[in-house]
Amino acid sequence: MWIKDVLYGEYKVDRVLEELILSDPVQRLKGIHQGGASFLVNEEWDVTRYEHSVGVMLLIKILGGQVEEQIAGLLHDVSHTAFSHVIDGVLDNLSEDYHEEIFEQVILQSEIPQILEKYDYDYRDILLDDSKWSLLEQPAPELCADRVDYTLRDMYRYGFISFEEVHDFLEQVAVVEGKICVKTIDAAEWFVKTYYTEVIDFFMNPLNIYGNHSLSKVLKSALEKGWISLDDFLGEDEEVLQKLQHTDDHIQMLLSELNQDVYIEENKADYDIHHKGKVRLIDPSVMNGYGLQKSSDMSEEVRQRGEAAFEVSKTGRYLKVNGVG
Repeated sequence: MWIKDVLYGEYKVDRVLEELILSDPVQRLKGIHQGGASFLVNEEWDVTRYEHSVGVMLLIKILGGQVEEQIAGLLHDVSHTAFSHVIDGVLDNLSEDYHEEIFEQVILQSEIPQILEKYDYDYRDILLDDSKWSLLEQPAPELCADRVDYTLRDMYRYGFISFEEVHDFLEQVAVVEGKICVKTIDAAEWFVKTYYTEVIDFFMNPLNIYGNHSLSKVLKSALEKGWISLDDFLGEDEEVLQKLQHTDDHIQMLLSELNQDVYIEENKADYDIHHKGKVRLIDPSVMNGYGLQKSSDMSEEVRQRGEAAFEVSKTGRYLKVNGVG
């Protein structure tokens, strides 16, 4: 099977990966938007969990990762619920890890263990311990395939960076002792700038915050009133939206306010929404003549961007909604 990706191009994948890609749990991710409610307030913010999952798998392959790690990369987000991290707002889960809490349950209720067993793999060996896959996941602020892919994918799709810039950066990526690093401080500075554009200017875009906050209120109300159940979140975004179409007037009114014709301003003195996102920092390791060195130790720009991003994340955004069109 050949897989074509907008960022990485076309690659042939192993049969086990082909079967997993075609399985219901992975295909479901085509109907899960990565940005939660973002597509409801801006139809162009439409990257899906499927695109990201396949992208992570391919990036691991490009970097020389074995098939088992490619499998882990493909399936790392398979338990994301409808609207992705919006569920964490619905359930007041400040850790933003509900999908991780239900990961094994989702795997066991699917055909994934049987597919893996067919190719002599045990799902427990591959999927239940991310720490063994050093390309896929690393503790922040290191680079990993997950962070690199969603940053490059979102920023390219939404027009912040060019295709050429993506590939210029990828040419500067290396693997040392199983971990992703970059070859030059210039590449590190570029990625740091791009990553914080993703985290601060996109994740914490006032319209994005408004959309996720508003949808969270809609879903929480529908859940409390019994119009939907937690099991519904294991479907696709559109399936949940269809259920919401048959609810009461209050929920319908809240749902109608989810559009891009809303007027929002930052106002710390008089605000309707205070959003403090998960603190996300990046500090790529850079190759030098002696090994690896943190980019923040080599670049004042990297250090200052990290400090600024930390302050924004800790303080959050105070938003006043002045009207909904």
